[in-house]
Amino acid sequence: LRHSFGYDCTRSINLLLMDSQTLMYIAGNQVVLLDLKTKSQSYLRSSSGGGIGFITAHPTKQYFAVGEKGTKPNLIIYDYPSLRPYRILRGSGTEKAYVFGDFNEAGTLLASVGSSPDYMLTIWDWKQEKIVLRSKAFSQDVYKVTFSADNEEQLTTSGAGHIFNHFIACKLHHITKRLNLFTLYTFSCEYLYIGIDSVLAWKEATRLTRYLPIFLHGEVISGTEWGNLLIWEGGLIKVELCRAGHKPCHSGPVNQLVLDEGELVTVGKDGFIRVWNFEALDAADSVDDTGLLEVKPMNELHVGKNVSLSFMSKVYDSGQPVWYAQDTNGAIWKLDLTFSNVTRDPKCLFTFHSGRIEAMSVSPTTYLIATTALDRSVRIYDFISNSQLIEMKFKQGGTALTWAPRVVNPKGGLIAVGFEDGVVRIIEVYDPKGLPVLAGQTNTKNAEIHLKQAFKPHSAAVTALAYEPNGEVFATGSKDRTVFFFAIEDEYKPIGFICVPGPVQALEWSPPSHVKSMLLVLCENGFVLQVPVPLPEEQDTVSTYHIRNLPTQYFHFYSIKSRIKVKNYPLEEEIALREKKKQEKEKAKLEWIKQQQEMGKEIEEPEEETEEEEEPLPPLYIPEKPSPILCGFHSAPGKFWLSLGGYDSGFLYHCEFSSNDQQEDPENRQDEPFEVIPIEDTDNNPIHQISFCASRLLMFCGMQNGSLRVYPLQEKELSADTLKEYWSFNIHDNDYGQIQGICCSFDDRFLITCGGDGNIFTFNILSPEDVHKELKAKIPSPRSGLETEKATEDIEDPNACNIEEVKQKEEYEQIMKEAEEKKHKKREELIALRQEFLFLLQKNQELPKHMQLRREVHLG
Repeated sequence: LRHSFGYDCTRSINLLLMDSQTLMYIAGNQVVLLDLKTKSQSYLRSSSGGGIGFITAHPTKQYFAVGEKGTKPNLIIYDYPSLRPYRILRGSGTEKAYVFGDFNEAGTLLASVGSSPDYMLTIWDWKQEKIVLRSKAFSQDVYKVTFSADNEEQLTTSGAGHIFNHFIACKLHHITKRLNLFTLYTFSCEYLYIGIDSVLAWKEATRLTRYLPIFLHGEVISGTEWGNLLIWEGGLIKVELCRAGHKPCHSGPVNQLVLDEGELVTVGKDGFIRVWNFEALDAADSVDDTGLLEVKPMNELHVGKNVSLSFMSKVYDSGQPVWYAQDTNGAIWKLDLTFSNVTRDPKCLFTFHSGRIEAMSVSPTTYLIATTALDRSVRIYDFISNSQLIEMKFKQGGTALTWAPRVVNPKGGLIAVGFEDGVVRIIEVYDPKGLPVLAGQTNTKNAEIHLKQAFKPHSAAVTALAYEPNGEVFATGSKDRTVFFFAIEDEYKPIGFICVPGPVQALEWSPPSHVKSMLLVLCENGFVLQVPVPLPEEQDTVSTYHIRNLPTQYFHFYSIKSRIKVKNYPLEEEIALREKKKQEKEKAKLEWIKQQQEMGKEIEEPEEETEEEEEPLPPLYIPEKPSPILCGFHSAPGKFWLSLGGYDSGFLYHCEFSSNDQQEDPENRQDEPFEVIPIEDTDNNPIHQISFCASRLLMFCGMQNGSLRVYPLQEKELSADTLKEYWSFNIHDNDYGQIQGICCSFDDRFLITCGGDGNIFTFNILSPEDVHKELKAKIPSPRSGLETEKATEDIEDPNACNIEEVKQKEEYEQIMKEAEEKKHKKREELIALRQEFLFLLQKNQELPKHMQLRREVHLG
């Protein structure tokens, strides 16, 4: 592991300060120790490869505990700063994963709580590596366990719908194995009704699922999802606290409560930190029948706009308290909560993507990567200097991204990004130092991002982007079941779109080695299509961009896994074997009858033998819902490999388009792969991403459980033999860290992965000794004339019409315009006829009466 760019900021409590210089957090299967001064990182890997559930520091900060995940995981105590394992608590603390842990104030005991299915609360004499007490904490999810600040024989667990107080009868040096339970503060509907029938009957109990309690003086103070504070006494709500005017204490969930130097500090998702007089709260009581008590915070700090705080940790720097805060919108903040005249403003130390990384691509010319996520940002990283260069924010979340090849942009600065509202934006990254400098100004930034073009080909999220190898055509795919083609010029010009049978999962152009350029379209629901490049001059786009006559080959995956499962005992052979046994039995019976007849014995009709009950034949199973296609790639003209999820995971399937049945309805097809390679340990852990190094001698596979596999290929063609041996690395979170992207650097020196856990990791493919230190990322120079260009008009309205809708609207408006012109022309003709008629009437009146025509006269 070379560097970690991401931060799992949505994980509950993922920030730990060991001293004023060292910040610690969990990143997938690693604990990252970040030096705040040098920005350097060091790593501790999960010992089991199952992942990491929690980290917590000893009160002296001489040790820290790492609770792991996996089958009967370990709880490891590390020495700090040496990072050597000091104690290993093995065995029976939990079955699957540790969720949280806490040392008591003296540091002699460690409490841990496990995840489903056991939710086990364990008290450890950690220095002796022994369990003191064990008990089921609760029957639902438990989020946290903490020792009481003023009574070490009391500890509290909190979780889904409950706060639970546990009383431990023990002494620090003489521990008796007795656990007395319990005072239960529950948020179930029953207890809400009994305890606060007239106060909170309007509140849903299910909303009280995220809170962190403080236990003091026999009472519990907890936060709520709606932003107020609750004081509990004897298992019932004593009072609900709000601000003046019945305003909530926070506009949204209260994510943390901290008792600091006699004051209660609350941390809200709304980005506010408020400080309350704890003594006043402790003495609070309801004064009216509303059950609400208005209190005024002593101090408050608004950290910033679009800040969502979840957790804070305090450390002392030169004797002064400093707070570091975890922002679930993708940041780590440094805060000063002294509330004095010299209080420093909040400082954002680091920014990251918030949540799952949706897409990633590497520069074709230098050591830069681009990423996007649903947090509405696009970020550029330099993975040589291990720094984030620039980010650009948009109105909608990013869902697809690819770096334009050198044939499209020789400088390597062009990036295409797809968004959840169907918009595609072409952006360019450049070094602003290459622009002319105006008098009195300086360009100090390392990189800038410029919006070059925005267009909307789709009505739903863009899921795939692909440049044709010769750089003439650009294709986009979407969940709206369309693929749109663009001609690449100074601006991207629409050629047209095709409809496909399912939401698009991936697009891949055939490699230059193939004679004909073809686009492989993978759909989520088991369909694969292959189409040639549509030529702009052959498309009639007067009334629509819909291409109806593009030759299309279809492949509709038909499950064969149930047949593969019984391959070692084939169905046909089993049936033949059973038939042979029946024939042999019948033959033996006839021979016995013949022998009896030859001996002159009377043959009695034998009793009908009851047939032995045969073991039923293995049933063939076809999943009712098609297994999703996860990824795939070309192998030869008309042939391709697929990896599927769901029931059909566990194999790589080699498939081929049929050449003679293009007219058949794709929905009625049942196409089977012609070759299958079983992949070890992938029945419940399918391959989600496949990538190759430039020489194609290494195949990189990103797994659903966040692990990375590297297959050394002796030959470029895949086979069962070439995929027998591999290296496996557990890097992203095993539960939700599914690998979203794998890229090699342009020179095959580095590998980059991104995952559903928000992490981005870089690795050396070569040994560190082979990676020369003089390597440096070169940011592309700006285009000539870029500084004089007008700002590109962006598409900010998510409900804006897509390209085809605009075309149809224009066509409709043209038809309506022509119809209106016809109406106008007809009206003018009628006006002229009316005027002529009136003129004739007048002339008729001027004639002598005997010569006038009557009105009922019809002229032939």
